[in-house]
Amino acid sequence: MVGNAILAQVRQSLTRRTARDVIADKLMSLIATNVLAPGDELPSERELASALDVSRETVRGAIQVLAARGIVEVSQGSRTRVHSIDLTQVPVTIAAPSAIDRYDLDSVHAARLLIELKVVGEAAERIDEDALARLDNSLAAQQIANADPVRFLICDREFHVTIYRACGNPLLADFVTDLYTYMMEHRRYSMARPGAIAASYADHEEIVKALKAHDRQAVVAAFREHLERIYVTTKEMIEPKDPRFD
Repeated sequence: MVGNAILAQVRQSLTRRTARDVIADKLMSLIATNVLAPGDELPSERELASALDVSRETVRGAIQVLAARGIVEVSQGSRTRVHSIDLTQVPVTIAAPSAIDRYDLDSVHAARLLIELKVVGEAAERIDEDALARLDNSLAAQQIANADPVRFLICDREFHVTIYRACGNPLLADFVTDLYTYMMEHRRYSMARPGAIAASYADHEEIVKALKAHDRQAVVAAFREHLERIYVTTKEMIEPKDPRFD
């Protein structure tokens, strides 16, 4: 009886979570992982709504939630800014970004190849029309954000998480989402390089094409190429070339 009562309370608390709360959590995760850094201006409500595939009203409500917590600053007549606050110790799903960032790049890359390719392979077989529609919307938003690395990375996270969730195993999806956040502050700079967004977008198009065909082998191959690109660009950012060999 006690166990049933606890389960009922948990279900009730989950149903009380609104779309506003979910988007507030997503924005907080973007701040925790340094996609949005202290002092950054948030994209406009319209831009965030497009990137996160929700209404502007939902985005506005989420920003109000974060402002009440002191995470963002809302000023009349100017863009909302991320407050000078450190959220790197806040878990995004299972672990905090600071915990993931303690590992070396090669270890994280090997883990992503081992686990993420398994997850997206499962997603290829399980993904439904609703998730595919969200991915199409994400591609459209990415195309609009092709000159803005921060906006693109906001779309990029939604794109990846949508695929992870489609695998049918929420624990694995959460774990891979944590691996995705590795060294995100460096990804901001790498995505600002000429051609970086276009290359990533082209990868995403191939991934969606394979997902629509429910072709596990093609999805895994497209994701492997995408992960190798992320590995190389991140390595270039955190391990500068020795000037002796320039």
